[in-house]
Amino acid sequence: MHSGHRGINHPVKNLITGKCEVTSQNHGFAVSPQDVEKASNVEVTHINLNDDTIEGIRIKGKKAFSVQYHPEASPGPHDSRYLFDDFVKMLG
Repeated sequence: MHSGHRGINHPVKNLITGKCEVTSQNHGFAVSPQDVEKASNVEVTHINLNDDTIEGIRIKGKKAFSVQYHPEASPGPHDSRYLFDDFVKMLG
């Protein structure tokens, strides 16, 4: 990424629910769409609506997922709190 994603109010779309989340970010790298396409067990779950970069993935058939923003942002956006519930459900 040229200048990365820094700061608050980055719109991210959850491709599973169709909902948009307002996120807080601080990263200068991105997941390669070409590499995701090559990996049949990886599914894109979130995209950045500003530049269409991948913001979330999960591994099909495994209890593993990742997002490339700060779901714990506080004070700030709380749109992504559900990710912690999803993680706890995976532990069971």
